[in-house]
Amino acid sequence: MDKVVVTRQVPDKFIKQLETIAQVEVWNEAFTPMPREQFLNAIKDATACFITLTETIDEEAINAAPHLKVIANMAVGYDNIDVQLANDHKIVVTNTPDVLTETTAELGLSLMLSVARRIVEAERYVQDGQWQSWSPYLLAGKDLYRSKVGIFGMGDIGKAFAKRLKGFEANIMYHNRSRNEEAEEALGALYVSFDTLLKHSDFIICTVPLTAETENKFDSEAFAKMKNDAIFINIGRGAVVDESALVSALVNNQILACGLDVLREEPIQMDHPLLGMKNAVVVPHIGSASVVTRNKMIQLCVDNIKLVLNGNTAKTAVKA
Repeated sequence: MDKVVVTRQVPDKFIKQLETIAQVEVWNEAFTPMPREQFLNAIKDATACFITLTETIDEEAINAAPHLKVIANMAVGYDNIDVQLANDHKIVVTNTPDVLTETTAELGLSLMLSVARRIVEAERYVQDGQWQSWSPYLLAGKDLYRSKVGIFGMGDIGKAFAKRLKGFEANIMYHNRSRNEEAEEALGALYVSFDTLLKHSDFIICTVPLTAETENKFDSEAFAKMKNDAIFINIGRGAVVDESALVSALVNNQILACGLDVLREEPIQMDHPLLGMKNAVVVPHIGSASVVTRNKMIQLCVDNIKLVLNGNTAKTAVKA
């Protein structure tokens, strides 16, 4: 009989679907990742695993799971998986694209507005009892309306984000590894070089996945080219940003502020310098965190596992 290992607690309605085709072993914790040794032991006789970004599928994991047929990753990104090695072992790797696009774009816009209008800082100001009077520039922020917004990565999430900017009459620029003429026509976006994006944007949002080309793309040189009142938002991957360079840019007023949904190390350590900055807003990787969207992501993982174990083609297989 097939065996599925599920590395996080998910609602029973999804587990019951898997139990119709296989034995299911669940790590029944919502917040605590499955310990590595326990995971490696669990997949020894597994034919499928349902994982999150906290599980690393490398040579050790693949060698430990000789019967594995499918890895369902509950995320769009899959930099936690050696896809080439998995494919070499005839293991199907799947992700969860499309279903989270709109929700992640919403979070990006929420984060951008929150940073621009200093919402977190203002809430703390009230909670700390500092609101004793009023002044003309009390917690004055930055307008998104008719600003220049640079999007680094005009994929599905980048396009969904750009659509939301239309209501703000923003001037949209973007940089991508290749031009997206469909987005240019539909959204009025202007394709520019990376340097131009850095130098001329009032806001910059990063939506790209982590690749060899994008790792540390936002380094000290990149931040030095930005406007000193620019706001930087990252909803892509943490390792696209050199965080030491970002901290330095904030401290030295090279940029105005930042909002981050993703970091190099998650969860962030409480002594990280970003957490002590009024002009940095950090949220715990909640880009796709609406109930409807998370249900869709889990269901897609379940569907892909069932399809592969029944000898069919996965809905969202990824290739190296």
